[in-house]
Amino acid sequence: MQTDIDPRSLIGRKAFDRQGTKIGTVDEVYLDDATGVPEWAAVRTGLFSRDAFVPLEPSEFVEEVLRIPFDRALIKDAPDFGVGRHLSPEQELQLYRHYGLDTPPAATGPDRDFGRLAGQDE
Repeated sequence: MQTDIDPRSLIGRKAFDRQGTKIGTVDEVYLDDATGVPEWAAVRTGLFSRDAFVPLEPSEFVEEVLRIPFDRALIKDAPDFGVGRHLSPEQELQLYRHYGLDTPPAATGPDRDFGRLAGQDE
């Protein structure tokens, strides 16, 4: 995904799967603590549904919508960790595995947190 986009501009945007089917609306954006780069988005999948975590890389923000290159069923089956708090390193690794993505390089220290919410200071 483009790294020059303000992650707050994604919140409230519609999200679509690889077939162009609407998945839901971006609820929150999670930043990598080490780099500050937007890494995950929580997408509200329906009025009475939960938020599904989706990777922002290799997703694209095009024409004011988030295009996620995975099938809707895979997205809806993503692990549910709740929203509004850090993703632990273990949770993030589960998400990488779920989407079949390469895991990021190892953290430099054992206490590294992942998934800081956009707009929140430490």
